[in-house]
Amino acid sequence: MNTAEMTTRIAAGNGFIAALDQSGGSTPKALAGYGIEAGAWASEEEMFGLIHAMRSRIISAPSFASGKVIGAILFERTMDGQVDGKPTPSALIERGVVPFIKIDKGLEDETLGVQLMKPMPELDALLVKARALGVYGTKERSVINLANPAGIAAIVKQQFEVGAQVLTHGMMPMLEPEINIKSPERAECDRIMLGEILSNLDSLPGDQKVMLKLSLPVQPGLFNPLVDHPKVLRVVALSGGYKRPEACAELAKNRGVIASFSRALLEDLRFQMSDAEFDAALGSAIDDIYKGSTQKL
Repeated sequence: MNTAEMTTRIAAGNGFIAALDQSGGSTPKALAGYGIEAGAWASEEEMFGLIHAMRSRIISAPSFASGKVIGAILFERTMDGQVDGKPTPSALIERGVVPFIKIDKGLEDETLGVQLMKPMPELDALLVKARALGVYGTKERSVINLANPAGIAAIVKQQFEVGAQVLTHGMMPMLEPEINIKSPERAECDRIMLGEILSNLDSLPGDQKVMLKLSLPVQPGLFNPLVDHPKVLRVVALSGGYKRPEACAELAKNRGVIASFSRALLEDLRFQMSDAEFDAALGSAIDDIYKGSTQKL
């Protein structure tokens, strides 16, 4: 796939985006969920080797190439690694899956009810490397905990500023101002964030577009103006801590929004499974998430 074909695949493809981007801080939890406890590695390198083996197993599984997964978000170390003897982005593209890279370096401490992204002084170098490997776009996460208008305005502004930097490299930014689903002010957070995103979208120059990765809204359909906005290539949703059945049920209530799930995709996979058992479990999860992404209530 060339860039134009990837754009078409993401903009109009039936399916969802797999989030395979757990980074250093979340890797032990991801491995524990996979059935590998902390004592199984003696160094950080061994830990990342185990998580790469898990991701390679997912990408190589027959069900992953079913056509229902249209994109995948990678951690930098996964992007730099290989699957079946090929660079990971190339292995994905061969399977019809558009590669993205997680670029944020974690979160600042909470201020004004939000957690901004930490500085990314090496972002330009990462983007150059990623694009050379065939990566189509990026994903950058920050978190909204409370309905503070100033905090939410700051978080959305930062997302669009990073997105503008990504666009200068000819890549597609996936902006992720996540709203904490445990927030006591979640519905109001949804409404304030929607207004801020719309304002920033209207300021995008020329034919520039972005993608949005958002928590599923309390009010189904609230994000329809984003789904329909000419400056938005695609709106995707994170599972945000929901188990897969609930995440898929909420997803199905929102027209035009497809999944970009991580835990909800991987929750039934175990290191101890045979390859056939592993592929069956992965295929079942893919079918569930595909249905929530494409069959709307």
